[in-house]
Amino acid sequence: MSDAIASSADDVVITAPAQPSTFRQFYVLTKPRVVQLIVFCAVIGMLLAVPGMPSKSEALTALAACIGIWLVAGAAAAFNCLIEQGIDARMKRTAWRPTARGELTRWHTLTFSAVLCGIGMAILALWVNALTMWLTLATFVGYAVIYTVVLKPLTPQNIVIGGASGAMPPVLGWVAMRGAVEPEALMLCLIIFLWTPPHFWALALYRVEDYARAGLPMLPVTHGNAFTRLHVLLYTVVLLAGTLLPFIYGMSGWIYLWSALSLGLVFLAYAFALWRRYSDALARKTFRFSIIYLMLLFAALLVDHYWTI
Repeated sequence: MSDAIASSADDVVITAPAQPSTFRQFYVLTKPRVVQLIVFCAVIGMLLAVPGMPSKSEALTALAACIGIWLVAGAAAAFNCLIEQGIDARMKRTAWRPTARGELTRWHTLTFSAVLCGIGMAILALWVNALTMWLTLATFVGYAVIYTVVLKPLTPQNIVIGGASGAMPPVLGWVAMRGAVEPEALMLCLIIFLWTPPHFWALALYRVEDYARAGLPMLPVTHGNAFTRLHVLLYTVVLLAGTLLPFIYGMSGWIYLWSALSLGLVFLAYAFALWRRYSDALARKTFRFSIIYLMLLFAALLVDHYWTI
């Protein structure tokens, strides 16, 4: 639901089958690796929201929420491909998308996105709760419209401002189980929000020519390499502090604290090295570690949650 998370798939998958089937073309539009990470973060929110092991009814609710969020996230990804068809065609890392290659018409893509979104929303409304449905829809609009259409082409701070929509998955998961937005969910959201800039700007540093060619005002394009590297470092410091909030609030214990500190210091070491001596290879390593970092950090939260039961 955010370009930051989406970039993790785009950077890895840069080619497509020569003659993909129609099914695969539509499947690719949903950015499956992106959606997997989104649902993973949502599941973490669901499990943390339940004290102890989920009951059968809670497990069924979580399953319905996963399916609904998966479908709406896939719809947002497809809509993003539609809006950025021209931009994607000019960028090496996205030129393989079916929309960029002209393999799917705009009408087909729009219809596909609308159907996925409609089914996902219906599932959330019928088998989860109305608040989750509306928040998921708001996340769709935040990413597919406000970020993609408005912010991304206008400001180098697009990924910071638009990062709020990409940070929503754990909130959606929490609300699916509790029916309310609570402080714990907002802390999870804040962690992803702070993680987004250093994650995405590490990618943008070594993909700067791509963004310049596409005419997008990403930070390395508008303010240069050194300025961006400094901001990667500063945001990583703030992120490290932000990840301590669950422990300070009493949401987690010592297992999470030591995990957050260890992972955060490694991330900080990457950011510091990137600031001192830049190379495309190091920027790529920093970007890829940032994905591992987020997954391990949330996994540590989950381990800590069940360890204390």
